Amino acid sequence: MDLAGEQRQIRKRSGLAFLLCAAVSAGSVLLLPKVMSFPVALADRLAFAIQTSAVHFLLVLVAVRLVSSGRYLSQADIGGAAKGPPSPAIAVKAAFLQNTLEQSFLGVGGHLLLGSVAEGRWLGLLIASPVLFTIGRVSFYRRYSSGAGARAFGMATTALATLTCYLTAAALIAFRLFGG
Repeated sequence: MDLAGEQRQIRKRSGLAFLLCAAVSAGSVLLLPKVMSFPVALADRLAFAIQTSAVHFLLVLVAVRLVSSGRYLSQADIGGAAKGPPSPAIAVKAAFLQNTLEQSFLGVGGHLLLGSVAEGRWLGLLIASPVLFTIGRVSFYRRYSSGAGARAFGMATTALATLTCYLTAAALIAFRLFGG
């Protein structure tokens, strides 16, 4: 493995992910309020945040299904994780499941935090986030076996979608506390 080459690919593909996330997030904040209205009351905003998190839960369900069906079809893996190390086919699926669980937990938390403090156009990020999360997860899974550089676009897209929710919520909280 060429570490420097992998690192270059990670930076390049993460940069592309950043551009995609910036465009989708900005578009959602600027354009969505022109075509839809967002909830106003806190309970409604939190419900909206949970509803937009359905994609995160669905992708965890898909990942669980990939592992369980893979184990069912594999003599080497049907005994489960306690019976021994996974075969290469299940190892990728299990890694995808583990990472998707972690990213979903953070993503749903970001949605709830943002829904609790954001109003108006900022709630457009709750639509951008699951779209980007889906793109990120699909790309991550499809490119997983090709190495860190190959899967970097998917990982960065997933993480940046969530990070945008956290940073926006933090900025809104800071503005309320210190700016106005």
